[in-house]
Amino acid sequence: MVLVMVVGCVGDQSCSLLGQTTLPVLSADGDVNIGAVFSIHSQPLFKVHSFTSIPEKTACISFNLREFQFAQTLIFALEEINNRSDLLPGLSLGYQVYDACGSVPKAIQSALALMNSPGIHDSLSEPSSCSRHPAVLGIVGFWLFRVSTLIVSYALIFDTNLPISSTQISHFATCDCLSNRKKYPSFFRTIPSDLYQSQALAKLVKHFGWTWVGVVNSNSDYGNNGMATFIEAAHQEGVCVEYQEAIFRTDSREKLLKMVRVMRRATARVVVLFVGLGDLIPLLNVLAQEGDPGLQWVGSESWITARMLAEKQSYSFLRGAVGFAFGNVKLDGLEWFLDSVHPSQDPDNSLLREFWETVFQCSFNRSREENRGTLCTGAESLAGLKNQYNDVSDLRISSKVYTAVYAIAHSLHDLLTDLKNDSGRSNRSVTTYTPQQASVLDYLREVRFTMKTGEEILFNGHGDTVARYELINWQQEADGTLNFHSVGLYDTSMSPEKTLMINQKKMVWAGGQAEVPVSVCSQSCPPGTRKAVQKGKHVCCYDCIPCAEGEISNITDSNVCYLCDLEYWSNENRDHCVLKPVEFLSFEEIMGIVLVCFSLFGTGVTTLVAVVFFIHRDTPIVRANNSELSFLLLFSLTLCFLCSLTFIGRPSEWSCMLRHTAFGIAFVLCISCVLGKTLVVLMAFRATLPGSNVMKWFGPPLQRLCVLALTFIQVLICVIWLTISPPFPYKNMLHYKEIVILECNVGSAIGFWAVLGYIGLLAVLCFVLAFLARKLPDNFNEAKFITFSMLIFCAVWITFIPAYVSSPGKFTVAVEIFAILASSFGLLFCIFAPKCFIILLRPERNTKKHVMGKTSNDIHVHD
Repeated sequence: MVLVMVVGCVGDQSCSLLGQTTLPVLSADGDVNIGAVFSIHSQPLFKVHSFTSIPEKTACISFNLREFQFAQTLIFALEEINNRSDLLPGLSLGYQVYDACGSVPKAIQSALALMNSPGIHDSLSEPSSCSRHPAVLGIVGFWLFRVSTLIVSYALIFDTNLPISSTQISHFATCDCLSNRKKYPSFFRTIPSDLYQSQALAKLVKHFGWTWVGVVNSNSDYGNNGMATFIEAAHQEGVCVEYQEAIFRTDSREKLLKMVRVMRRATARVVVLFVGLGDLIPLLNVLAQEGDPGLQWVGSESWITARMLAEKQSYSFLRGAVGFAFGNVKLDGLEWFLDSVHPSQDPDNSLLREFWETVFQCSFNRSREENRGTLCTGAESLAGLKNQYNDVSDLRISSKVYTAVYAIAHSLHDLLTDLKNDSGRSNRSVTTYTPQQASVLDYLREVRFTMKTGEEILFNGHGDTVARYELINWQQEADGTLNFHSVGLYDTSMSPEKTLMINQKKMVWAGGQAEVPVSVCSQSCPPGTRKAVQKGKHVCCYDCIPCAEGEISNITDSNVCYLCDLEYWSNENRDHCVLKPVEFLSFEEIMGIVLVCFSLFGTGVTTLVAVVFFIHRDTPIVRANNSELSFLLLFSLTLCFLCSLTFIGRPSEWSCMLRHTAFGIAFVLCISCVLGKTLVVLMAFRATLPGSNVMKWFGPPLQRLCVLALTFIQVLICVIWLTISPPFPYKNMLHYKEIVILECNVGSAIGFWAVLGYIGLLAVLCFVLAFLARKLPDNFNEAKFITFSMLIFCAVWITFIPAYVSSPGKFTVAVEIFAILASSFGLLFCIFAPKCFIILLRPERNTKKHVMGKTSNDIHVHD
């Protein structure tokens, strides 16, 4: 096919047209002209040529009222601008509208005619034909990205050689590929790209929790590119695609039936249709024949506001469909302007006559001026007739044409304003200046203005305007028809949390249901569990695994479980971290109460023994056992019983220091008294030997000094321990994962074991001395009882060490208290029980004679 040829120039600068002249179907001259390409006819009528002669011009058939409305909207916008005093004052805008005829070759031919052909009244014989400015300032149109890419490519090729007008503003080309500024630096559009729509659809699907969807797209540039961007955006939102089907408009019924079966078998109950209207209708016809599949339909802008689909009863299964459509606006005065279009406005224009004949089956006769030149068989006015041409209730695309015209006008206005304010051009008339295309292009990149509809228009770095969509929901009215309801908004100029706004209460879903349908491969994992992807399946197909102990997930569909902090533990549902229970031996629990009772019992018994001894302090058995050491031993035993109480209760800094030091000092005092009594027994036995005067040197003062010195050593050890590294409360979170053991850390281990070691040393020494004195006379064998008491004491504390190390938590403290009480009771009963028995139950044996027994009468025990 022969397109339009460029103007060729020879050395003398005369030009000749290489090819046929392509003329606009609608035109009007102005100081500056704007070009446009619309598919006013849907099909070209190609003829077969012999290739031996120049082919005739291609005729166009199938008048397209909707595209004709676009053309008239452009003219309406231009006339509105020309009548304004604040925008381009003193400058008129003209237009040249070409018919693309629904054909890519025809569209390219029209665009090239706009870019490099002379104006409609220009002569090619003029010497300046090769150097004059472009016929139009910019081009509005191009509904296919292939046309736009080819035109830009041609413009870039010829840009340095011919005065080509390459600025394009599309009202209908949505391919995201056109946002590449390196390839298409002069392309702009007033309609959002498919990228924004795909992102909006992905967010919509994610918003309703549909993570498992099927997708169907047209096997075309629109469908393939749009679906590719949707799938990518869906994956970023965590949405998986179970299946993807592509359809041609010419697909057979068998293939469409197979596609329907795939939809029915699939577990995804939501289907996203990125399909052109012409491709969708055959699929809907098959679905109508097969019955409602019970699916939730999500549609793209290409069909979601198609009235012809909603009005068809057989497509009632589309009830509840949702999708995004371009925002609808109201253009005041447009309806009247469309109704006023008449062939008499330009009697020589065949397009206007064809329009009139198409709508009203009227013929136009130029000779019959009395009837405005029309002969009609039907209605004689467009008033009240609503069709694709003059229906202004849906101006979603027409408003984009209107915006494109205003964008060019505002860019030109900004350019001329700057030129007028330039001191170098201040004396030059603006109306005599023909702006260069490159200058307008620069200003178009920076233009920013507000339409009378309130919408702010500006182009980003990719030549795109702000993406705004309405969320449309198909709802059934009382009369059974489907109607479009706006239930939400998607606006990329808003903050991320407000980009998608939905009024879910107003929505109706597939089958007329009020509840949001569910479309997931696996049910959502509740808090307390995590997702584990099923091997060999999509990431949206998973199992829910409960979080381990100490881990939580507090959101639905969590991919991981999070470990709680050291002082926290997971609750029973594994969805919150709670403070770990703090464990310590308290006064309120049974074990603590029992130990307190034994401690108080031991203290009471010890006090009772002291009372008995005090009452009978003058009896031989009390005097024979060194009453002073006995009373001091009873006092120390009382301290031993009472110090066990410091181990019970919540550990604090002071209680930790007190419990270990009080225990160490009290037991050393006790063992020192026992050791003193043992030495007294031994010295008393040695005193029976002839000439021995030992008791003279080991009298009461020396006994007191011995006890004081031995106790002072322990006090000194405790002071050093508390000074260097004292015990302190410590939260042990290592022994048990689920609880915190509040215990006393000994601080310096050396200090702790020094205290215990010193007690053990004295106990062993006392045991050895008592063991050596075990063969003393029976009636006076104090050493035998001391031996038993020390044997019990050592056995208890030797057993205590491994039990103390291995016991967990509060049982460690309980073991230590038990050792204190057991050793204290051992000392109390072994040493004092026999004497109390004699004092209270066998008073006849509490005599000096009986106490002396078989021993020499010279034996004297000093108290």
